[in-house]
Amino acid sequence: MAWIDAHIHLWTSDTDSYPLAGGQTAADLDPPDFTPEMYLRHARPSGIEKVVIVQTGYHQFDNSYATDAIKRFPDVFSVIGIVDETKENVQEDMEALRAQGVRGFRIGVDYDGPQWDRLFEAAARTGQAMCPITHPAGAPAIKEMAAKHPDTTVVVDHMTRVGEMEPINDAHIAQLTDIATLPNTNVKISRLHALGDGPPHDDLIPMIKQVIDAFGPERCMWGSDSPYQVVKETMEDSISVVRDKLGLSESDRDQILRGTAERLFFS
Repeated sequence: MAWIDAHIHLWTSDTDSYPLAGGQTAADLDPPDFTPEMYLRHARPSGIEKVVIVQTGYHQFDNSYATDAIKRFPDVFSVIGIVDETKENVQEDMEALRAQGVRGFRIGVDYDGPQWDRLFEAAARTGQAMCPITHPAGAPAIKEMAAKHPDTTVVVDHMTRVGEMEPINDAHIAQLTDIATLPNTNVKISRLHALGDGPPHDDLIPMIKQVIDAFGPERCMWGSDSPYQVVKETMEDSISVVRDKLGLSESDRDQILRGTAERLFFS
């Protein structure tokens, strides 16, 4: 089958062509490069055919390295970008980026100020997803904003990183699965390299099953979080958890490994 990796990052040490944000230099890049070709060498053996690039802080509001990857590989990549939510005309930027293949935007969860409502409202109009990254303490804020903007698609990164900074616990899982009560919410089963005890990731299986039960396979998607996944482990260490270890039906497996991401980021 042809799978979709719903969460990777790309960057280049060619900082003349793609300047870094905020005074960063090539010395700050870790690893120094992670190009489309480098990623695909890891991905192809695991049957990954399509990929969602998530913009990083290295380039921040300049999404051009990611959108240029779409131009070079038009049938492979889609993009979750970063946009300046403080701009009053942010919808114009969002629409321009959508035309270049940007289907969502990475955001934090510090929802304090009118810019966030403006951003969520614009996303409802443009059909782009809001993709918050947080630790477990941010889960209630995600739910609050998703409830306030029911017409906006929300995709929660990395299962709110339950199990990254402290052991997996029922309270954190409950905060995450509570988000699922809102039908406009989705979740990425991703960043497994940083969660729990490490490969073979058997300790993560009970939590992942609870997440799938709460959201349903149609609102779950898998992502590797490369390059970090393939620097710390292998691609198979991550994708095999969903593909082989959860006891999923074939249709549910295919939904999580392809269908959900295809609907949200490639349709």
